[in-house]
Amino acid sequence: MKIFVLYWAVLSSIGILTCTAQNCGQQQLQNRIVGGFDAEEGAWPWQVDIQIRGTGHVCGGTIIAEEWVLSAAHCFPDPNDVSSYTIYAGRHQLNGWNPFESSHRIRRVVIPPEYSDPQEGDDIALVQLDTGVIFSDRIQPICLPNDDTFFDPGTRCTITGWGNIRDGVTLQGVGTLQQVIVPIISQSSCQSMYNINSNPKDPVNIMSDMICAGYQEGGKDSCQGDSGGPLVCPMVNGAWVQVGIVSFGLGCAQANRPGVYSKVSSFNRFIKSNIPQLQLFSSAGRIQQAVTTMLPSILTLLMVAHILR
Repeated sequence: MKIFVLYWAVLSSIGILTCTAQNCGQQQLQNRIVGGFDAEEGAWPWQVDIQIRGTGHVCGGTIIAEEWVLSAAHCFPDPNDVSSYTIYAGRHQLNGWNPFESSHRIRRVVIPPEYSDPQEGDDIALVQLDTGVIFSDRIQPICLPNDDTFFDPGTRCTITGWGNIRDGVTLQGVGTLQQVIVPIISQSSCQSMYNINSNPKDPVNIMSDMICAGYQEGGKDSCQGDSGGPLVCPMVNGAWVQVGIVSFGLGCAQANRPGVYSKVSSFNRFIKSNIPQLQLFSSAGRIQQAVTTMLPSILTLLMVAHILR
């Protein structure tokens, strides 16, 4: 019994049981999106609001490092001219008072050279801020998945954004950040849905760098204005990982037309080549690092266990 308690204590301390080594994707404060509801203030601290001078809100995005935001390529039709853009971190309401927000201009936007249209794939943008964010309870980075992080069809994930609450209807009032829970849909099932009553002259092809989420019957979905925002899924240790970037769909929340997202893990090489210091979320890597860090504690445990025999 004593040996068991010691093992439990050491495993907990190195993070194998509690996974304390992860420092991204944490909801520091826990107390439209079509079919969604108001998010609590500070619940999604990686969400950013992307605005254009004279236009207002155009897209969403996520903080992935002090100076970097992840969004969609189609949010930046001319990535060489970003002088009119402003990014707001720590924002909760589009039209209300946000005491914890900070505003940032853009230094540069990096998109894949192959990008041409969301339906052709490669719909991802890395946005470097002119001044970095300061992390706080309301401003935190989201975790990005490594190749060994998988989410099965049916996994319930969350979309957040300030987009339209239905086709052609903008978010009303103070414009509180919206959230909605949707399940992951397999690539084959998503393709089958989009094949139903499809336009043979303009078919939708679900490519390998895309992931779908939503309901076959519709009713809950991302919409115009949510572009570039996150599809995030929870891990067993409480951390959130961004699986997708809001990319495109046919209408909003229609039957057999689930939301299509850029699959973040498909762009690991692109992300790491531009932000080499960024650490991607890896379950195996987290445990290996924890064990290595706490190896002296493990050796001590073995010595004590030998004495107690």
